[in-house]
Amino acid sequence: MSTSHSVTRLFGLGLTPGKLRGLQRISNANGTLTMVATDQNSSMISMMKKATGKEPTYAEVADAKVMLSRALSPHCSGLLVDGYYGYASTVAAYAVPASTGLLIRVEKSGASKNAAGAPCGEVEPGWGVGKIKSCGADAVKLLAQFEPDEFDSAEKNFEFTRQIHEACIHHDILFLLEPIHFAYNGEKDDSESKLKRKASTVIESARILSRYCDVYKAEFPGTLGRESDAQLKDNLKKLNDACVKPWVLLSAGVDYPQYKKQVEMAMAAGASGVLGGRAFWKEFFTHTSPADRQKFAETECVQRVKEVDAIVKSATPWFAKYGYTMADLHNLRATEGWHARYGGGVAGAAAKIEEGGVY
Repeated sequence: MSTSHSVTRLFGLGLTPGKLRGLQRISNANGTLTMVATDQNSSMISMMKKATGKEPTYAEVADAKVMLSRALSPHCSGLLVDGYYGYASTVAAYAVPASTGLLIRVEKSGASKNAAGAPCGEVEPGWGVGKIKSCGADAVKLLAQFEPDEFDSAEKNFEFTRQIHEACIHHDILFLLEPIHFAYNGEKDDSESKLKRKASTVIESARILSRYCDVYKAEFPGTLGRESDAQLKDNLKKLNDACVKPWVLLSAGVDYPQYKKQVEMAMAAGASGVLGGRAFWKEFFTHTSPADRQKFAETECVQRVKEVDAIVKSATPWFAKYGYTMADLHNLRATEGWHARYGGGVAGAAAKIEEGGVY
């Protein structure tokens, strides 16, 4: 007969019942994570405008998100949507099967910038962690653009991240954090200075921020073709070592063949999965008719997700980051009275968060 073990260490890792259930919901059966993002608003609108020559309506954006969600969600463990256009329509339209977890982003699309041109994060107006929990979502996602050496925005975005982290603890909902490096002080996206620091920024951001979440969504630490594969593998090892929590790889809009190679390298380095968006579906918006879009979504986009899913399912399960096996988890047990002790000690912190406007 198997020996049972206490849930105390799991709770000590921050994986309380609500968070753990959310993590189970967005994971594959073996503890890896194959997640697809359709929460991009600004980029989707830009793509639609480029394809049609006109500004899309609210309904047109919502329709596009529902179509993508319906095609891709049966083939992934978790789907990330936004609250403004995506969640209510996606759920009401039965576009996501019950077996697929749902994440909702909390941040506003297009943050204000400081004097250096650095973005400072904000919550979507009228939205928040409490509403995401009330909607029945499995996890909160925050994009927190972060450059450690741009001190003003780094401090502001660190505090913004910490507050969302505390709000997710209060509501006992899983928190997925996505730091992104960016151009500032007059740089362009292709500036040599920005490309040169990408790897160090990604790794250092993980050292600073990965403890303030439950799943860390990381950029690829470098650029394929710019650094050697040997250097990129070393960067990925450093990123894996720097991440306190399980981590997944974002796509950052690169073309699918590049992303597939990045995924293979990241999974070999210790990542537990992916949360990719545009690499899976960006050409969807080059098709102007609904029928052509649907065909592309149901063929090429689905094939890409399936290919990446096959790679991900051989990756490191999230629980291995903590030294657990699935057999260990099967034998965890709570002690009598846990339900009465659960949820205590966070009311004061929650009140402060509410005053700050992110509750």
